[in-house]
Amino acid sequence: MRRAVIGFLILLCMPITGMAQTWPAKPIRMLVPFPPGGGVDFAARIVGKHLSDRLGQPVVIENRSGANGIIALEALKTAAPDGYTICAASNGPLVINPSIYLKLPYDPVRDFTAIGRMVDFPLLLVTHPSTPANSVAEFIALAKAKPGALNYSSPGIGNGSHLAVELLASMANINLMHVPYKGTAPAATALLAGEVAFTMSSIPTVLPHIRAGKLRALAVGNAQRMPALPEFPTLAESGVPGYEAFSWAGLIAPAGMPREAVTRLNREMGQILGQKEIVEQLAKDGALATPDTPEQFSAYIKAELSKWAAIVQLAKIKPE
Repeated sequence: MRRAVIGFLILLCMPITGMAQTWPAKPIRMLVPFPPGGGVDFAARIVGKHLSDRLGQPVVIENRSGANGIIALEALKTAAPDGYTICAASNGPLVINPSIYLKLPYDPVRDFTAIGRMVDFPLLLVTHPSTPANSVAEFIALAKAKPGALNYSSPGIGNGSHLAVELLASMANINLMHVPYKGTAPAATALLAGEVAFTMSSIPTVLPHIRAGKLRALAVGNAQRMPALPEFPTLAESGVPGYEAFSWAGLIAPAGMPREAVTRLNREMGQILGQKEIVEQLAKDGALATPDTPEQFSAYIKAELSKWAAIVQLAKIKPE
């Protein structure tokens, strides 16, 4: 009788185990809250391509830009939590928006499942060649000589790039003019066209233009120089002591996503971002691989919510 009961229980468990092992059984959609060409899109496509190979199913990148990432994250919130819709979210939509919008249609902690952090994007202070400043010191002197005359582009009000400039303005005691655009790539295009004097951008977006001589890099926002790009000094060493600001991106999913899918995605992504060639590819283009666990990423999101709320207050942005 005991053997019969044990055998029956094993038979009951077999279909459940089999179901867990079938994921993924169809293509996975990865939402990107910004237009193609930006840093988050760049990282999502690298990770997505390798996830496709490792999971045996296509990972389809879907750019759902607009409203500072709100459109994509609202779509993610309402998607089925079955492991087939994920999102490459950055600090802007995920941890900054809650401080700048009074009626946000999602809660970054309650409505999403943290899968894992992907990359950090050191921000680069970059100017149009027509801007008469070849160093941070000259840039600050120019801004002080002409308060409010230096205008800059950003991917939108309250975006990480916007707040990074506002933090710089506060610490350097200068007055700058903000011109928001709808995404990282459009903000960079505006700078290339000379519509604005400078921007604070993720490096993958602007590095090709810097190397082509179309833009001028002044300094990175990281606390230390980047090993792969040591020619760029930090803002902290260039006249703004203590300055540090960067963007990041990670994978999230709707709340209630099956643990098996979360664990598998995190493991595969960690192995992808641990490969030497991937690390070197990201670093060459100005991004740093920063894989972690779902628990670590969840805790990081909560800490970042507090950090950016303080910076939004410093920038005197009134919630809309």
